[in-house]
Amino acid sequence: MVKKKDEIPEWVSDEIQNAKFKKPEELKKTGYILELYDADNKIDAQLYDPVEDGRHIVTMDLPKKIKIGDLEKGVVYEFTFDQHKAPLSKKVSEFLEKEKEIEMNAIYQFELKSVELLDVGSSKDADNDIEE
Repeated sequence: MVKKKDEIPEWVSDEIQNAKFKKPEELKKTGYILELYDADNKIDAQLYDPVEDGRHIVTMDLPKKIKIGDLEKGVVYEFTFDQHKAPLSKKVSEFLEKEKEIEMNAIYQFELKSVELLDVGSSKDADNDIEE
């Protein structure tokens, strides 16, 4: 049985589930893929520069035009993605911080738009550097 303290009140759950997202912001960041989720058509990406809330690891939804089989874990890409943000009310943010020790004032979703493989430190680049 779940303890009362562990339960999230319905009003908090409702606000989180029905959060209204603002117009997305397009971002370009470099990083690499940590995990591929074929069944969900998502990836976990480690970004070199953080997103707005300070995270370096984000889960991105893939569009149908990007095939998960074409992506590789551990290689450097430039990701172009939309960041969707839904602010939470002060009341919900305060509840999460006091009762659950979670600092969260918005919900974020990330949707990959395009991805470009970067040849960082490849042997072909090294050969070109030697010849010059």
